[in-house]
Amino acid sequence: MKKGRSLAVGLACAAACALCVGAFMAQVGEQAERARAEALDRYGGDQLEVCVARRDIASGEVVDEGAVETRLWVADLLPEGAITARADVVGKQASAAILKGEALTSRRFGSAAAPSLDVPAGLVAVSVPAREVQAVGGALQAGMRADVYATGAQATELLVPRALVLATSTDSSGLLAAGAVEWVTLAVAPSAAQELVAAAQGLDIYFVLPADSGGDPPDSPDPPAPEGREDRIAAAWGTATAPQAAGEQDDL
Repeated sequence: MKKGRSLAVGLACAAACALCVGAFMAQVGEQAERARAEALDRYGGDQLEVCVARRDIASGEVVDEGAVETRLWVADLLPEGAITARADVVGKQASAAILKGEALTSRRFGSAAAPSLDVPAGLVAVSVPAREVQAVGGALQAGMRADVYATGAQATELLVPRALVLATSTDSSGLLAAGAVEWVTLAVAPSAAQELVAAAQGLDIYFVLPADSGGDPPDSPDPPAPEGREDRIAAAWGTATAPQAAGEQDDL
């Protein structure tokens, strides 16, 4: 008898708990719906499901499934060209850097316009590879003047003093992102361009910003190259210059 009464009390308690949980869930649902209605009243319009970046996406990266998710977004706050279908972005290459949580737009996947370089008269444009640590921690920007050094196993040599920076790899995305520096384009004299290209094949190129690193007027020529630089560049390689090598061969 007591056992049956205990069972009945237990069932009643369980039913009461279930009713309480149900009432609580209903209350939470009502609060969420009320908050959504208030948000819609505040911002206006409906909510749409759009594609959002789950992580940072670098410029030039091909977007995979794991980089995209869909979220509800207030329609009136969506950027122009917002993408709603995952199939429209997965497998495509980003033309600009995308930050985590950013609503994806078609503009981030458009064809990147080729940068226009304004090369001063009498100079030529040349690009050299550079990691962030070589480019003053990524601080190089177009319009700056930087001293360009080549360093090897045996020596370090100033190649171009106060070279004009025309562009860097960070300029293509408009963002100076950490680790984004991959190349630097300089305006130099034609003779210096040949030495830069040769040095970049086996030496490390470093950029040094002087105190007055602001850009000079566009028509200002590069400072003259230091005399005997070819010999010092060869010393950095640990080899003889071309004329020296030719002379040694003649002697043989």
